[in-house]
Amino acid sequence: MTTPAEMKAAGIDKFGPPSVLTVRTVPVPRPGPTEVLIAVHAAGVGIWDAKIRDGSWAEDDMRPPVTLGTDGAGVIAEIGDRARRWHVGDRVWAFEMNNPKGGFYAEYAVADTDNVGHLPSSITMLEGGAGSITGLTALQGVDDHLAVRKGETVMIFGASGAVGTLAVQFAARYRRARVIAIASGRKAKTLLEKLGAAVVVAGRRPNALDRIMDAAPDGLDAILALAGSPVLTKSLRLVKSGGRIAYPNGVEPEPRKRKGVRVMGYDGDTNPSTFAQLNRAVDAMDFTVPIAHAYPLNRAAQAHERIERGHVVGRIVLKIR
Repeated sequence: MTTPAEMKAAGIDKFGPPSVLTVRTVPVPRPGPTEVLIAVHAAGVGIWDAKIRDGSWAEDDMRPPVTLGTDGAGVIAEIGDRARRWHVGDRVWAFEMNNPKGGFYAEYAVADTDNVGHLPSSITMLEGGAGSITGLTALQGVDDHLAVRKGETVMIFGASGAVGTLAVQFAARYRRARVIAIASGRKAKTLLEKLGAAVVVAGRRPNALDRIMDAAPDGLDAILALAGSPVLTKSLRLVKSGGRIAYPNGVEPEPRKRKGVRVMGYDGDTNPSTFAQLNRAVDAMDFTVPIAHAYPLNRAAQAHERIERGHVVGRIVLKIR
């Protein structure tokens, strides 16, 4: 595989609205000893990308110009001297935050091998671009923090988003739990039922809490909270004594602590073991990564406009190859 000296990448020269995100020609980054260079086929677009772009989530030492994009999928084009497990041509998905060598909104991206996993054969490149960090976050919430078991009643709040659509599958199809999914809109309801949710409750309706209580007359064993709202706050009292509540850090307001219920915040962790865990789960079930919209690289700004409008069912991606 011949790697060019330059590539197209979408980035910013200053913080600001979506219009500051433009495509330019930049040098292809070079991998260090424990890194790989990925020929990117698809990159995920997250609300966190938009917040980095506008400066609100930018690290203190981050200064434009910056190529955006924290996760994506593609084919390894080059390997570092100590990247022993990898070969040129391997299909991979990856996540790396605040990489000084640039992100995945580009034809090529560098990632440390600890943040790279083999892409399962059942997953398309487009799904892989959308599914690495969202899949890790969803599975670690269901498995590592909630320890969901067969037959339990689990509520997933914010179920129609990029993480929620995967969490519903891991809880319902992989761990065989009974899933109550909280989401709004007919499109979301249809999708979540298809993905394995036993009940879908429209969280914005006045009777939402009553519907949750009707769906779980004996209470909830666990809640995965992927978004905050007054309905979520009121639902916390439905968790049984000895139950569990988990949420990714950044959800606001954070679920309140309750006596007799374990409440835990977490971040999606990336390392070879977590990618292996994710791949085992994907291979063990009928798994799909719902794609809400796919934009070409030169429409990255429009992708940010769309994600900032909210209520995205699934994940937005950039299709680069």
